Amino acid sequence: MRPVPSSTPLDARLSFWMLAALLAVLWIAGGASRADASGQVIVRLAAWIILVIYILVTPKFEWRAIRMPAVLLGAGVIIVALQLVPLPPAVWTQLPGRDVLIQAAVVAGETEQPWRPLSISPGATDNALNSLVVPTVTLVLLANLTRRQHWQVAALLIALMFASAVYGLLQFSGARIDHPLLNDVRGMVSGSFANRNHLALFLAAGCALAPAWALKDEGIHWKTLAGIGLLVFFALMILGTGSRGGMLVGATAIAVTLLSVGGRVYRLLARLPRKYAIGLGVSTAASFIGIITLSIVLDRARSIKRFENLSAQDDLRSQIAPVVADIIPRYSPAGSGFGAFDPVFRISEPDHLLMFKYVNHAHNDWLEIVLDGGLAGAMLIAASLAWIVWRSLIAWKRPDGRDTLLARTGSILLLLFGMASFVDYPARTPMIMSLVVIAAVWLSFEPQKATS
Repeated sequence: MRPVPSSTPLDARLSFWMLAALLAVLWIAGGASRADASGQVIVRLAAWIILVIYILVTPKFEWRAIRMPAVLLGAGVIIVALQLVPLPPAVWTQLPGRDVLIQAAVVAGETEQPWRPLSISPGATDNALNSLVVPTVTLVLLANLTRRQHWQVAALLIALMFASAVYGLLQFSGARIDHPLLNDVRGMVSGSFANRNHLALFLAAGCALAPAWALKDEGIHWKTLAGIGLLVFFALMILGTGSRGGMLVGATAIAVTLLSVGGRVYRLLARLPRKYAIGLGVSTAASFIGIITLSIVLDRARSIKRFENLSAQDDLRSQIAPVVADIIPRYSPAGSGFGAFDPVFRISEPDHLLMFKYVNHAHNDWLEIVLDGGLAGAMLIAASLAWIVWRSLIAWKRPDGRDTLLARTGSILLLLFGMASFVDYPARTPMIMSLVVIAAVWLSFEPQKATS
């Protein structure tokens, strides 16, 4: 990654290096979603320190560059904050799903119902609100960056993804690494994350970022070769994680990214003599397929092995989803409170799902957000999806260009995060939170006459 040119405005340079520092901290300590993970303290403290420094030293704030992502994130912050406002007993007792807590107060001997917030687990909702400092600071820092710097951010993210893949490779080789800041599981290939699914998604995002970064400048050069190598490495590591969802998301990332950069690949090959162009294209595709096939034949593709052994009865996610869908109406339209899934699920947990382990999340964030946020959460999802679809249509219809390429990459990344959220909860991890915001800002790009 080349240093930011000195001609770049001071506010942009300061924002870039603060964002680089934040992403580095997130890579080190931001790979877990649990509130009790030690890394959460470091991540949030770093975010607040960076925000204070930004306010003190940055001369201006280009809010127009992040307008719509800021509106959506701001709405999310407000919804979560309002769930912590104490309500009078006359209001709170009328909320659906609060019967158990009302009876608990009676059993405890309280003559009058106390004032309570909307959330049935205020501590968990408070943690959810505090976690939003990471995407908020990321969004603020992105506002002042030039388009050149956004490509610098892409390069930095690829470097972090490569580091995570190498970390995962060490775990795959049998190295016993206990991350002191994460609640990771020994023996699991999860890299800098506590969850192998989150690592696989992170690397799938790399499968979208690497080709875009490698082909942003027309012509064959070292970045082209590096992009191909990174794509193969990330794909192999996704197979090695053992994540079934990650395998599907990774395949989608590769397929959609090829559509995004297809025009650039065609123009690149058109510059070569026909026989060399055909030979290069065929050999590259054959090498990629051959390496993946060899990984499968040598039994190094844990994801495929786990996918083959998948049983609908054994997969807990398929059993949880119907229960969550049944619980949602009990708390609608107010919702149960963000972060409150654990106690909410235990109240309604059917006997056949009782086990020694607790269910921390619905493993379907689309359902869980509607359960947590009620009608407000559903409306926020609808508004976000409408904006993403609208901006994606614009990005994919526009003529090819560097700004368009970055906008399409943002669209692809958000697609991947949305897919993964049907079977997991990736956006509750600080590193992925930050990446979601970056993708949303890229998607909002309009072409510039002169790329700065």
